[in-house]
Amino acid sequence: MSFPWAEHYTPKHPAMQWIDEKLPLPRLVYNAVGAGYPVPRNLNYFWNFGVLAGLALVIQIVTGVIMAMHYGANTLVAFGTVEQTMRDVNAGWLMRYAHANGASFFFIVVYLHIFRGLFFGSYKAPREMVWLLGLVIFLLMMATAFMGYVLPWGQMSYWGAKVITGLFGAIPVVGEPIQTWLLGGFAPGNASLNRFFSLHFLLPFVIAAVVILHIWALHIPGSSNPTGVEVKGPQDTVPFHPYYTAKDGFGAGVFLILFAILLFYAPNYLGHPDNYIEANPLSTPAHIVPEWYFWPFYAILRAFTVDFFFVPAKLLGVLAMFASILLLFFLPWLDTSPVRSGNYRPTFRKFFWILIIDVLILGYCGGAPAEEPYVMISQVAAAYYFAHFLIILPLISRFEKPLPLPNSITEAVLGRDVIEGEREALPGMGSDPQPSHAG
Repeated sequence: MSFPWAEHYTPKHPAMQWIDEKLPLPRLVYNAVGAGYPVPRNLNYFWNFGVLAGLALVIQIVTGVIMAMHYGANTLVAFGTVEQTMRDVNAGWLMRYAHANGASFFFIVVYLHIFRGLFFGSYKAPREMVWLLGLVIFLLMMATAFMGYVLPWGQMSYWGAKVITGLFGAIPVVGEPIQTWLLGGFAPGNASLNRFFSLHFLLPFVIAAVVILHIWALHIPGSSNPTGVEVKGPQDTVPFHPYYTAKDGFGAGVFLILFAILLFYAPNYLGHPDNYIEANPLSTPAHIVPEWYFWPFYAILRAFTVDFFFVPAKLLGVLAMFASILLLFFLPWLDTSPVRSGNYRPTFRKFFWILIIDVLILGYCGGAPAEEPYVMISQVAAAYYFAHFLIILPLISRFEKPLPLPNSITEAVLGRDVIEGEREALPGMGSDPQPSHAG
């Protein structure tokens, strides 16, 4: 964001001046994450999750590259090379557990990041592109995580690949050719493992590239804030460094402590024990489930059990699963309320927490066996999920009466009485800007 009051960077050291003149990288870093980037003064710790997601991505890339050095993408040796890395490679167990649990932590912070955006209206104008690019990152993460789950070539790896790629077979006409193309055959095998390994190695770097676009798009309108009120002057901002670098550093410390606790004391807690059994195409596990971060979408997939006229239930489930994610791309236009923050939308806030509970119920049902009462609960929860975005949210946007917004970010931080006292102490200052419900 181009603030007229932002400090412009001028290197002092001759070497830095030369670098900045030939390649303005110091200037870019200074304006992106330094004192040259003013941010709203009222950001809370919910704004840490973007940085934490970046930290998780770095952990995944570093540990993934090291794991790739010892991995063999062949059905005869894949399981053995993973176990050999765990047992015989120096710190191999640490790299493998860090990579596996790092994926879970990556999804945790991204889900918190998404729900923070939902509550504070970060998807609203002028930040639609920031939201859309964030969803692209989320889709790339899901594809990368699925392919990575296949690579250890355990029982859940094999049968998860068979079930998930089998979903494409439900698409009429083109489904089975797509499934065969993805697997490189009619069942998961050597061709599948090679393709998934190549894509799993490549996609994190694609994610990193989209993250750069995501940050670039964010810097054009500037960061949102808990009030949803736009920045009106230098009094509403502070430099990103040192104020928010210190805050993000604290958040990163908490993240790494929690990550270390899971990594050293419960490294297999979020995994499935069947994946320590080598893949066997002739032995089907009693209960096939994906990783926990796919459970809400898996519950939506399994919620459809009856054909609808000539449309098979399996196809309906596949379409609903993909629609549950694609629906979020239209959120900036489904929520037409001029007020961004849920702090000033009492009705929206109640239904937001109902949505949180609904997603948690979907997640629980997705990890449960495909039997009653979990199927029925999944059907009710899936119906509410779509109703929230397609019916409830547009109605709330139209009929809700929001609370009065503060005139500025500074007023929200310091209070109206303090602002008026400062204005009385400094005669000649202009009057307060008019309240804006558009934020």
